[in-house]
Amino acid sequence: MLATRLLQDQGIDVLGLCFQTPFFDSQKAQRAAAQLKVPLRIIDISEEHLRMVRGPRYGYGRNVNPCIDCHILMLKRAGALLKRENFDFIFTGEVLGQRPMSQNKQALQTVARESGYEGLILRPLSAKLLPETIPEREGKVDRGRLLDIRGRSRKSQFELAERYGVTDFPDPAGGCLLTDPAFSRRLRDLLTHQGELEIRDIELLRVGRHFRLDESTKVVIGRRKEENERLLELAHETDVVIKVMEYPGPITLIPRGSSKSCIEIASSLCVRYSDAPKDIPVVVLLEKEGGEERLESQACSQEICQALIV
Repeated sequence: MLATRLLQDQGIDVLGLCFQTPFFDSQKAQRAAAQLKVPLRIIDISEEHLRMVRGPRYGYGRNVNPCIDCHILMLKRAGALLKRENFDFIFTGEVLGQRPMSQNKQALQTVARESGYEGLILRPLSAKLLPETIPEREGKVDRGRLLDIRGRSRKSQFELAERYGVTDFPDPAGGCLLTDPAFSRRLRDLLTHQGELEIRDIELLRVGRHFRLDESTKVVIGRRKEENERLLELAHETDVVIKVMEYPGPITLIPRGSSKSCIEIASSLCVRYSDAPKDIPVVVLLEKEGGEERLESQACSQEICQALIV
């Protein structure tokens, strides 16, 4: 947002770009664009991004966050738009040294080079600390009016926001699920045990409790009404859906189904998290490809739950 205002001060027309995946959405970008009064284009890169997350060339950060590869992908897509629609350059809000993995000088240079648009990527907030870009050299941007912010402190950014009257800005954490430790733990489990990933597999990671039963079987159990409804929305006909009869309880989902023994364990987990008695068998309903089935199941122990939870 601040980089945009710096360029608007120079009379430069700006188009906002937001890249959307299951790991981050466009809500913050939409609010920012409305406040800055700039047009916004939302580009879904989910499929391509998901392939990259499985095997990033430049690796992960502290969690399953391939920030350098992610930035390269975004700038490649931005560059394609630049060429197609005759824009002059690309800019970002990155600050030198603010992120230890993705915003050190070497990382910024790597991202620019690997994107294929080196020289056309401007970082207005730290431009005076970085090599001169083509738009600066050609006089399309006045380098003297750009900044030299560096480091993790955001004092300069807060002062600049106050000067520009920018009051509604996003949390510095950014909101990418790939930086969240709990989400990353689930994603690592999925990457370890499953070959081809679908967008739905990622959507499921955001819902409920997750349990790993064997190399090919995972169970997802809703924690509240909204999650139960979401699991039913995400369910496919090849899944097994389990719920306890006659007692309030969670929706339990086995993506892509499983063996009889795993279904029995999943049923006992479902009973454990329901309001049914824990010391006697109760009836659960299985909905799966081929029709419904009822079976008796008794709640598993808390120790088993803890051993299986992801």
